[in-house]
Amino acid sequence: MSAPREEPIALYIDADACPVKEEAYKVAFRHHIRVLVVANAPLMVPRHPLVERVIVPAGPDVADDFIAARVSRGDVVVTADVPLASRCVASGASVIAPDGRPFTANSIGMQLATRNLMEELRSAGAVTGGPKPFSPRARSEFLSALDLAIVRLKRAGFRPAPAPEAG
Repeated sequence: MSAPREEPIALYIDADACPVKEEAYKVAFRHHIRVLVVANAPLMVPRHPLVERVIVPAGPDVADDFIAARVSRGDVVVTADVPLASRCVASGASVIAPDGRPFTANSIGMQLATRNLMEELRSAGAVTGGPKPFSPRARSEFLSALDLAIVRLKRAGFRPAPAPEAG
């Protein structure tokens, strides 16, 4: 296993439809982790030295491409987008869905196949139903999964962001 890289842990949020941004900020602040909130439209983000809002041009997969091009081992990505999750897992990043479900090298193939099958069924006119309503339990599962991912990275030798200088 290679040594941890020099850059601190970063948390990337695929933010356009992310229901757990506030929870992600709380966990990131507690662990002193840099947060990049990536969207193709302006979003409100906390005024905090660890938070960076990244607005990408509109277009299919532009936010995904931004995230996938930058993540590596030692980063965490929050997304419900299975193709993006697959790209990030391939880069070695820890990837978590908003409901707390991890995307891993062992699970991503099946998750991608299921997603593609459902997309084909929908395009053929099948009624497949939408996503389940977001529940308090899913929010709690996400908080636990994100905290665990960051703790594991720290134990593996990855470091949090440096403390901001007093002004």
